[in-house]
Amino acid sequence: MSTTFKATIEHVNHTTSRGIIRSHTALVDRGVAKGGFDLGPAGGEYQLVALGGCFTSHLLAAIRAREAAITNVKVVVTGTLDGSPERFTGFTVDVTADCGDVDLARKLITLASRACQVMNTLRLAAPIEIFYQGAPIESAEAVA
Repeated sequence: MSTTFKATIEHVNHTTSRGIIRSHTALVDRGVAKGGFDLGPAGGEYQLVALGGCFTSHLLAAIRAREAAITNVKVVVTGTLDGSPERFTGFTVDVTADCGDVDLARKLITLASRACQVMNTLRLAAPIEIFYQGAPIESAEAVA
């Protein structure tokens, strides 16, 4: 059964828009260098938030489901823009956390990467490299 998500985007002023998702509101704007007011992240930056947020949500759910002793989870997502027309040509997801069991952490990161809908979608368009504590998680391990 399919699920549908919806976001409504309304113009606020100049280059600023308001995104409304369920009961949440977020501003979208260009940086000053691009003629905006920098009142919120740009649309492409929200793509990084979507990737990191989706992945982190699945990782935290996997940690909770196993009552794993993993704390202080932090996920840093970077995206590389290139090409003509400009697009994201690659992403990096770098996970850090306090965990005594590195193998368990890598396993849960792998599970989260398989379950993340945004990651599964973006993989069709660009490679995504995943790291834990600076060490790569092999792509076959991440999507197997």
